[in-house]
Parts: sequence; structure tokens; C-alpha cells
Amino acid sequence: MNNSKRNLFSLVCVLLASALTGTLAAQTTVTKPLLPDAPKTSLIATAGIATEAQSMQSAASPAQTNPQPGANQSLTRAGAEQMAIKNNPRISMGRLLALAQHQVVRETRAAELPTANAAITAMDAEDASRISAGSLTASRLFEHAGAGGGFTQLITDFGKTRNLVASSKLQEKAQNANALATTQDIVLATDQAFYNALQAQALLKVAQQNVDTRGTTDTQVSEMTKNKLKSTLDLSFADVNLSQAKLLLLDARNNADSTMAALDAVLGLDRQVTYSLTDETTSLQAPPPDAEQLIQLGLQQRPDLQALNYSQQAAVKFSHAQRDQLFPTISAAGTAGSVPIRPAQYYTANWWGGIGVNMNIPVFNGFLYSAQAKEATIRAQAASEQSRDLRDQIVRDIRTSWLAANTAFQRVSVTAELLKEANLALTLAQTRYQMGLSSIVELSQAQYQQTDAAISNTNAQYQYRLALATLNYQIGATP
Repeated sequence: MNNSKRNLFSLVCVLLASALTGTLAAQTTVTKPLLPDAPKTSLIATAGIATEAQSMQSAASPAQTNPQPGANQSLTRAGAEQMAIKNNPRISMGRLLALAQHQVVRETRAAELPTANAAITAMDAEDASRISAGSLTASRLFEHAGAGGGFTQLITDFGKTRNLVASSKLQEKAQNANALATTQDIVLATDQAFYNALQAQALLKVAQQNVDTRGTTDTQVSEMTKNKLKSTLDLSFADVNLSQAKLLLLDARNNADSTMAALDAVLGLDRQVTYSLTDETTSLQAPPPDAEQLIQLGLQQRPDLQALNYSQQAAVKFSHAQRDQLFPTISAAGTAGSVPIRPAQYYTANWWGGIGVNMNIPVFNGFLYSAQAKEATIRAQAASEQSRDLRDQIVRDIRTSWLAANTAFQRVSVTAELLKEANLALTLAQTRYQMGLSSIVELSQAQYQQTDAAISNTNAQYQYRLALATLNYQIGATP
């Protein structure tokens, strides 16, 4: 009997629930829909990224709506690269170091050129006095005045100076290559900061759109709850969804401001400037199909590899110069002058002059030269191994960047399809909820999936552009 009563009670509850659901469905069918339609996602899914970035300014943070002087200027990626090349101090430092290395070449070459000096001497001394201490000479000191000059000229040192000059020239080429490598580093950093800022601004728009949609949903669910059309549970879910959307918006706004600050730093600016960023409107192109051609291209034109090759060649030349220290050095020397004021009894003429050749032969210096030559040879071998190590890294980095670019390109189409399906699912979920055929949980899940799909699609587009910029850097493409 008890079981019969429980079964009868359950049947009554089911009938009442069915009647109540039918009543709500009828009411929502004849009543104008109170919930918002699915958000229009054409700006995210189909429109160009440049359009998103330009319209991003309407949802900017307070720091963006009240920019510093000179803000709100339009800035393209190419313009950002040129500005960074002009203003970034690391590039200026590289160029200055290259100029300094050119002076080192001149310093080394000075040993091949004549050295001349002039002197003017006047003396008043006790007649016929001699130096008694502090010198090995026994010259007499006389009252006199004279002027003269001398020169020395290296004839040959059997290749030592020539190899030093060649080493300095190769070091200059290496420094120039390092300066170019620094420029490419800054260009890549600029591209990364530029795309990160564009991506952050696009995500900020997605977050703002999400807040607007869920805010409208929350407002209208609240009205339906007041009219006893929805329960307080639905309102609680709507409130939670709105709060989550606001937190996402705060994070997106902070990220947009941070990426803009990072871009200003790469551009060499010491103040905050918020630019209106625009990107190329051309459609995305697939990456090159063959990685082997890119590897060969990178090995030919990577400036950091060229710098190491020049440094290794310079080390070889320097080792030859160190070895040549063991050879003799032959030089010429000459001197001439006049003594207009002199004691006649000690000077037969009022001028002097002479020229000669000198050979300096190293005999023994405690094995210094041989040790220096051996050290330089070992360092040259180490430089060769360092260059080989960088070649292996370049091959690995180009292949890895090429694979990443292909994966990023495939993600663009996949996330676009995902966003399309999420938009459709959200539309259906809203329709079902308006008709009373589903709960707020299903609508919340559809809204979350649509927001996540929009974020994924935005990220995929900019990550592919960034992957292409990284690939160009790895192959040594000149900016």
C-alpha cells in the first residue's frame, strides 16, 4: 500500500511538472523573447585583424582613452620596425662598436708605416761637467741649443704585422655582422611586441563583447525572475557568468596595457605612448613547403654565423702572427738636426745626420713566444668548434620554426571552424532557453564555449603571424 501511494505521488508530480513546463513554454512562445540573440562574431571570425585592432580603441582602458601627447598615432608593423631600428639603444651600441673596431684596424696598421719625431733642446750647464750617477753614458754637458728629428721604418718582420692587420680586418667584419645580428634581434623583438599588442587588443574586444552579452542576459534573466518566469537559480548562474566575464575583461585590459608598454620599450621610447595598431590586410599565406631550402638559406645569410666565421678566421691569422714573433725584425732608422748655438771647440759642424738598418733577432725569452703561438692556435680551433656548434643550432631552429609555422597555419582554419560551430551552438542554446526547453547551465556552457572559441581563433591568427616572423629571423632575412 505504501508503494502504491508513493507511485501515485510520483505520477502526480510528473503531471504537474509537465503542465508547468507546457505553461512556461506557451508563455515564452507568445511572449517577445527577452534574452539577447547570439553575439555577432563576424568581427572575430571573418573580418580582418586590422579591422579589429582599429575598432579596439572604443573598448580601451582609461589609460588608452586619455593617452599621453603624441598618442593615438597609427602604427604599422613596418613602421614599428623602422622606429625600433632608429631609436633602440642596442642597435646604436652595435654600430658604435663596429666603428671602434675600425679604429683598431688603423692602430694595427700603424706598425707598417714610418714613425717620425722631432725634438728641440737647449741646455745651460757647467763647462766640461760629466754625469756622475743615474746613467751609463759619460756624455759631457755643454751650453748649447739644437733641433733635430728621427724616423724608423719597419722593413719586414716576416708576416707578423701583416697577419695582425688581417686579423683586425676580420674582427671588424665580425663586429659589423654582429651589429646586423643585433638589428635582426630587435626587429624580431619588435614583431613579437607588435603582434602581442594586437593580439591583446583583439582579446580585449572579445572580453568586452562577452561582458556585454552576459550583462544583457543577466539583466533580462533578472526581469524574468521578478515576473516568476525563471527561478533564482537561473539568476544566480547569470550573475556568476557576468562576474566571470568581468574578471576576464580586467585581465584582458591589463594584458593590453602591458603589451603596449613592452612595445614602447622596444621602440626605444622612455614614455607611455598608445598607438592605434594596424596590420596587413592581406590573407594569410601558407609557409614555404620545403624546409631544406630554408636551412641552406639560413646557413648562408645568418649574420651571427657570419660573425663567428669571421672571428674564427681572425683567430687563425692571429695565431700566425704569434708564431711569426719567433722570426727576426728588420727596420731602418735615421736622424738629422742642427746645433746653431754651440761651443766651437767641441762641435766641428753645426748639423748632424745618420741612417742605418737594424736587425733584431729573438734568441730566448723563456719560451714566451712559442707558448703564445700555441695558445692562439688552440683558441682558433675552439672558435672553429663554436662556429660548427652554431651551425647545428641554426639547422635545428629553422626546422623547429618551420614545423611551428605549419602547425600554427593549420590551427587558423581549425579554430575558425570551431568558432563557427560554437556560434551555432550558442544560438541554439539561447533559443532552447527562451522556449523553456533547457536550463541556464546549458546556456552558460554554450556561452563559455563560444568565448573560448573566439579567444582561440584570435590567438591562432596572431600566433601564425608571429611564427612567420620567427621563421624569417631564423633564416636571417634582412629587415
